[in-house]
Amino acid sequence: MVLSANKEFAFRLYRELSGLSDTRGKNVFFSPFCVSGILATLSIGAREETHQQIFNVLGFNNFQLSQTDVEEAFCRIVKSEQAQTITSGTAVFVDNMFEPQPEFLDVLKQFSFVKVFSVDFTKAIDSVNTLNKYVSDKTNGRINKLVDSLNSSTVLYLLNYIYYKGKWPIGFDPALTKLDEFNVDENNKVPVQMMKIEKHFYTFDEEIGTFVLHLPFSNSFSMLLLMPDNMTTLENIISPAHVTEWLNVTESRDCGIYIPKFSIKTSYTLNDVLKEMGMTDMFDHANLNGISKNERNLTSEVVHRAALDVDEAGATAAAAAGRVAFDSACLKPALKFNSPFILMMIIERRTECILFMGKISNPNL
Repeated sequence: MVLSANKEFAFRLYRELSGLSDTRGKNVFFSPFCVSGILATLSIGAREETHQQIFNVLGFNNFQLSQTDVEEAFCRIVKSEQAQTITSGTAVFVDNMFEPQPEFLDVLKQFSFVKVFSVDFTKAIDSVNTLNKYVSDKTNGRINKLVDSLNSSTVLYLLNYIYYKGKWPIGFDPALTKLDEFNVDENNKVPVQMMKIEKHFYTFDEEIGTFVLHLPFSNSFSMLLLMPDNMTTLENIISPAHVTEWLNVTESRDCGIYIPKFSIKTSYTLNDVLKEMGMTDMFDHANLNGISKNERNLTSEVVHRAALDVDEAGATAAAAAGRVAFDSACLKPALKFNSPFILMMIIERRTECILFMGKISNPNL
């Protein structure tokens, strides 16, 4: 049920991020699993309305999940990920003069993927360096700067990280990669290195006018690339049910598939986004008595950064309903992703857990 809630949360958060005025025309990329993981950790110490709002935003209340249900589910998911060459976990940095509720730390220490560290936040620059080095080490350098600055009054910092490097079972031939153009909009084009592969799983979802390319990795994960006739229509209607249908596309077709190579990084401060989604108490008058009886509001910012590289060998990512129509008349002799497209990545095929999701508006940004 946590996975089902996480899928719903992924699409809600995507719509909020893609609708921001400062993201229009820019790439959107994030890890819904990473964001929900850090908020679920915070919920351990949340009480009353603050706890209800976290569970409402994450969709846990829709499935009548208890705090214990959520904690146990995240343990199972992380263990499953780690068996699939994914590095993920949660770190809690506590000021050495701050004494959290013992029960809060006891719960955290029950989880093998949660590490608790003591730091001196009065030494703000040293603390920033400590946190950034930790994230950089865990994400193989892909997220090398999670924290820009810290207030010397900081007493607690929670972070969640995830890193994945997937390889294609049959890589794109570098000799076929050629310089091409990507249509950012009607009036603007940018040069890109366009990769090519001759055969893969793709179809056309006639209901929502979208070409769907299913690119499995060598393990149990896949990338889905979606190129719609109308981006707004797709963004408004896309749902977990569509993902289930698309992952079941297993008929390969001989077709020239063209995908741009790209390397992107994104950064978000999620305070306003989470407030808009219903988490209104967290940043103003949060009840976190489960963390400390003396602090009514411990949360100043929720920061999320993510990175993605796609090349001929595979993809590297990190982060500190309707029926599918298989109408051959809609299929093309060549499918070229040379205009803005939604990228949902990475998805675990068996559980359909969405680890990463986003939109590529300009591969060069």
